[in-house]
Amino acid sequence: MDQQVLEMDSGEKRLNELGYKQELRREMTLFKTLAITFSCMSVFTGTPRGGRSLGHGGAQAQPRILVVTFFTWFVGIAMAEICSSFPTTGSLYFWAAHLAGPKWGPFASWCCAWLEAIGLISAIGAQAFSGSQTLQMIILIATGNNKGGGYFASKGVFLCMYLGLIIIWGVLNTFALQVIAILNIISIWWQVLGGVVVIIMLPLVATSTQTASYVFTHFETSPESTGISSIPYAVILSVLLSNYCLYGYDAAAHLTEETKGADRTGPIAILSSIGIVSLVSWAYYLALTFSIRDLDYLYSADNETAGVSVPAQIIYDAFHGRYQNSTGAVVFLCIIWGSFFFCGLSVVTSAARVVYAISRDKCIPFSPIWRKVNPRNKVPTNAVWLCATIGMLLGLPILKLEAVFTAIVSISTIGWVGGYAVPIFARLVMAEENFKPGPFYLGRASRPVCFVAFFWICYTCSVFLLPVTYPLRWKNFNYAPVAVGVTLALVMFWWAVDARKWFKGPVRNIDEQNGNE
Repeated sequence: MDQQVLEMDSGEKRLNELGYKQELRREMTLFKTLAITFSCMSVFTGTPRGGRSLGHGGAQAQPRILVVTFFTWFVGIAMAEICSSFPTTGSLYFWAAHLAGPKWGPFASWCCAWLEAIGLISAIGAQAFSGSQTLQMIILIATGNNKGGGYFASKGVFLCMYLGLIIIWGVLNTFALQVIAILNIISIWWQVLGGVVVIIMLPLVATSTQTASYVFTHFETSPESTGISSIPYAVILSVLLSNYCLYGYDAAAHLTEETKGADRTGPIAILSSIGIVSLVSWAYYLALTFSIRDLDYLYSADNETAGVSVPAQIIYDAFHGRYQNSTGAVVFLCIIWGSFFFCGLSVVTSAARVVYAISRDKCIPFSPIWRKVNPRNKVPTNAVWLCATIGMLLGLPILKLEAVFTAIVSISTIGWVGGYAVPIFARLVMAEENFKPGPFYLGRASRPVCFVAFFWICYTCSVFLLPVTYPLRWKNFNYAPVAVGVTLALVMFWWAVDARKWFKGPVRNIDEQNGNE
C-alpha cells in the first residue's frame, strides 16, 4: 500500500482525537484557505463607512487605524493559538466548549455558537448592502451623476440589487468548495492588484492633494453632518471604520476540516490575512484622505454622488478634476464593487460552515435539515440557503429606514467579534496544564495576549452599540442594541427554560463512524 495512503493528515488526526469523523472533503491548500479568509476581510470593506470615519474626527481618524490594527493582532494571535489546537469547522463555539471545561463548557459553547451565527449571517447583509451601494454609485456616475441627470436607484431598486447579490452568492456556494476556492484565488489577486492600482493612481490623478500634516493631524467633528460636537465621543466613534475592516480572519478556522494540515495552515492563514489586509486597507484610506478636495462638499446632498458615498465622491472629484470625465471613477468603483462581491461570497461560505457545525451538535431548531451535506459536492447546501434567506430578510428595512447599514454592521460586529471573546476568555482563565497545544503555541505569552485581546473585544462591541448621529430619530436610529438584545434574550431564555437540560456542547460522532466500520 502506498505510504501516502497509510499516513493520515495531521488535521484529520487531531479532528479524530477531538471526537469528530471526517465528513467534508479535505482538499484545501494553505493558499486557497488564505484566499477565502482574505476575501472575508476584504481590502475595501470599510468604503461605505469612510464618510462616517471622516465625520468623526476628520482626517486624523486615519492614524487611529494603526491603533486598531495593533490591538487586532492580539486577538488574531490568541485565536491562531487556539485554532492550532482545535482545527474543527465549529471553531469558536467548539473551542469555547473545550476550553471552558465540563462545568461551564455547554453554556460557553451555547453562547458562542449563537454569537457566531448572528455575526456571520448579518455580515452577509452588510456585504450585500455595501455591494449594492457601490453599484448604485457606478450607475449614477456612469449615466451622468447627480447633477447631470444620472439615474439614482430608488430604495426598491436598491433592495432588488441587495437580494440579487445574496441569491448569486447562495447559488455559487452550492457548488463544490473547489469552485469557491478558485473564485477566491481570483479575489485575492483582484483585491491586491486592484488595491495597489487605486492606492498609487488616486493621489496621482487628483489635481490637488492634502498635506501630510492635514492627513495625520487635522481633527474636526463635523457636527453639521453628524450632530456630534463632543471630541471624546467623536474619537471613540472614529475607530468604527477600522474595527469593521479588521475582522473575518476566523474564516480560516471554519475551513479547517476541509484544509490539509489545518493545525498549521489555519494559524498561518489567520495571521497572514490580518497582515495583508491591515497594510493594504490602511494604504487605501490614506490614498482617499490625501485626495480630498473639499471635506464639506463630500457630505452635500447636492454633490455628484448625492452625498451618499464619500469615497465615491473623492474618486469622482479626482478623475473629473483632471480629465473632465468620470470613466476612471467608474473603473475604480468597479474594482471596489468586485471586492464586495468576493467578500460576500466568502462570508456565505463561512456562515454556512458555522450553521452546519452547530446543527451537527443540535444547537439550532430543525438541526437535521441544516446539517445535511450534498453527497455529490460535499457542501452543506441547506445551511447555505438558510444563511442566504436570513441575510435577505435583514435587508427588508431598507425600504423604510436610513440607518439599516449602520445597524447591520453593528449587529455583525457585535456577534462576530463578540464570539471571539468567549473562547479567548476561557483560554485566559483555564489551567495551563489542561491545554493541549498545537504546532502554534504561545507558551507563557498566552495569558497576557489573551488578556489584551479580551478587553479590546469588549471595547469594540461596546462602541458599536452607540448612536452615530444626533439628534436621534426613527430614521437614523441604530437599532443594533435592540436587535442584538432581543435575540440574545430569547437565546438565554431558551437556555434557562429548556436547552440546558439537553445541550451538552459539541457531540462526538467518531464512535458512530467506528461502530459502522
